[in-house]
Amino acid sequence: MRSWCLCQICTCGSDYRPYEIVKQPRHMPEEYKPKEGKIDLGTTYKRDFNSYKVQPVVIVRPVERQQVKKGKLDTVPTYKDDYRSWEIQKCELCKPEQVYHPPAVKFGNSTTFQDDYVPQEIKPRQSFKPCPVVKCSTIPFNGDTSHRLDYAPYQLEVKFARPKEVYKPTDQPFEDLTTHRNDFQGLTGETAKICRPSYTRVTQNAQFKGSTEFRESFQPWEIPPPEVKKVPEYVPPTGSMQLNSTSHLDYVPYQASRVVAIRPVSHRTKNSIPFQGKSTMKEDFPAWESCRQGLIKHQQQIPNPSGKFDGLSTFRSHFVPHELIPTESCKPLKAALKSSVPLDDVTMYSIEYTPKKQEICPASYPSPPGYIFENTNSQGHKFFRKIIPTVKAF
Repeated sequence: MRSWCLCQICTCGSDYRPYEIVKQPRHMPEEYKPKEGKIDLGTTYKRDFNSYKVQPVVIVRPVERQQVKKGKLDTVPTYKDDYRSWEIQKCELCKPEQVYHPPAVKFGNSTTFQDDYVPQEIKPRQSFKPCPVVKCSTIPFNGDTSHRLDYAPYQLEVKFARPKEVYKPTDQPFEDLTTHRNDFQGLTGETAKICRPSYTRVTQNAQFKGSTEFRESFQPWEIPPPEVKKVPEYVPPTGSMQLNSTSHLDYVPYQASRVVAIRPVSHRTKNSIPFQGKSTMKEDFPAWESCRQGLIKHQQQIPNPSGKFDGLSTFRSHFVPHELIPTESCKPLKAALKSSVPLDDVTMYSIEYTPKKQEICPASYPSPPGYIFENTNSQGHKFFRKIIPTVKAF
């Protein structure tokens, strides 16, 4: 497919003519000039609050006096003097000794539980579940339903069947020529020529200066190394260290005896009579043998099948295998059609493209052509003004 475009002549160049533009005046800031003299750094805080010499506070705490006594303390406190231990005599028990004699006659009184609850024989409950045995009926089965009795069959008309048409192939050959094959015949032609102008690199003989405004304004300054505060060397004190404390000097060790535990004497008497562990509960309710009721299984009504399983289904018995015939492909062969006509590789781009002249950036020149130098600001930037050609009026 080919694309077509319409070219229109622009009237902008003929209607709009260049006029001289007066540049607006720019406000130039005044150059900063530092004032002469020194800055007065005095403040009201420095004027009103004078510095005084501060001395450390003297501790009013009295000096601790260490009184070391070498004599032994032999005194009786008021608690031991007022509360003295008295001898206490143990009281004798006045309870007469009673020896237990078990009765020789059996206990014959019955309890209310034995009188009211008489043991009875446990009988299994009767099952009211219906019997699952199939009951066969002697009456023949009547297959009449309401649908069979009420439905009346009607005679249907014969349906018209359209005869099947037999396929008849045409005698004319098949036209498989498409627009793609008609227009593009697959010929090998010459490659399209690029109409782009060759790139010419602009170079200068002068050596590039790597200095910038930042490098010129901000020069490296020497920074003095930080002062390291010297730590005074540790000097251990002379003489031996006194490890005596007030507790070590004032404490006098005493020999103390361990307190003996005062445990009361047990008056437990031992009996040689054996223990009788019988009770009315054990005599009246002995352990009975109990057995769990087994499961009630019913006899199988349907007998199991006998003989070998055939494994033949209705699908296998009715299915008839047919031979598979593959469908014939009508796709044309991928054969490239050659033509003796040369390829027309002329395009709209190669016909209407006009190469433009590559302009050079004016900043690369020390004095750019077509510009007039005006002034330089305080930061060192140069300003140029473009020369506008004068246009004569008609």
